[in-house]
Amino acid sequence: MSTQPLNIVFLDRDTIAPHIRLRDPAFPHTLQVYDRTALADVSQRIQNADIVITNKVQLDAQAIAQANQLKLIAVAATGVDNIDIQACNQHQVSIANIRDYARHSVPEHAFSLIFALRRSITAYRESVRQGRWQQAQQFCYFDYPIEDLHASTIGIVGRGVLGKATAQIAQALGMRVLFAARKGQTNVTAPYTEFTQVLAESDVISLHCPLTPETQNLLSWNEFEQMQRRPLIINTARGGLVDNAALAKALERQQIAGAGIDVATPEPPSNNHLLMQLLRYPNFILTPHIGWASTQAMQTLADQLIDNIEAFVAGQPRHIVNPNS
Repeated sequence: MSTQPLNIVFLDRDTIAPHIRLRDPAFPHTLQVYDRTALADVSQRIQNADIVITNKVQLDAQAIAQANQLKLIAVAATGVDNIDIQACNQHQVSIANIRDYARHSVPEHAFSLIFALRRSITAYRESVRQGRWQQAQQFCYFDYPIEDLHASTIGIVGRGVLGKATAQIAQALGMRVLFAARKGQTNVTAPYTEFTQVLAESDVISLHCPLTPETQNLLSWNEFEQMQRRPLIINTARGGLVDNAALAKALERQQIAGAGIDVATPEPPSNNHLLMQLLRYPNFILTPHIGWASTQAMQTLADQLIDNIEAFVAGQPRHIVNPNS
């Protein structure tokens, strides 16, 4: 790249907590930081950029085509579904993403949801707040179900870093772990289990796979009907993996024991979004896409983000999503 200072534009700094340190890249540069960027402002803000940093701001074909100096999009996340990869390839723009940074944070959040639901923690807390303990007139009461995780079965969809880390926690708790094969796959061999068998035998189903055309609405009503053990549904991956209407139906008909959801489409959901309406159920928890957001994970992300940029400028690109760009 040029020996002149490189222009770096960060489009959505607010997507990383303010207490997280973002170090300066170790080469001559200018850095323009925006807290947030509306879609209508993207083209103007990146038109003179050599490097763009984005977490969730969409970079479409038009914006990429108009950014004549652009060489690298450094994504402050693992997912790159907000980037037009074909346009990047056409204009020789590389995309670097973040990898393995939340290997503890996301599985721990998944199990926070699992524990809370399996032992009805939030339901009991709310009932105590409303005076139910005093009404019971004894040392405890049994309004909501409490189940152990030991000796139960967890079905995990996705056997990447996060899926494997979730499995390790489950095994430490004495759970039986099933890794789901691809939906519809029949010639299944270890370490995978046929998808329909996972649906039928799991007490907890935890999603840790990417959102693709293949996995869109991975859990629809057809899948909920195959869940014989009324499992908990845990989604810390992507909102589009679960058909929300089917999820609502499953909760209403008690086809599942509950659901812990950390992701939505869109984000944030509107006040009348179906997931917001499901908050009336004591066995439904919705958290604001914070599974990844431990202080340790975010600092690892921020450090790796700058590492990726420095490596690219040094001619040793890493974590490139589109290597043929």
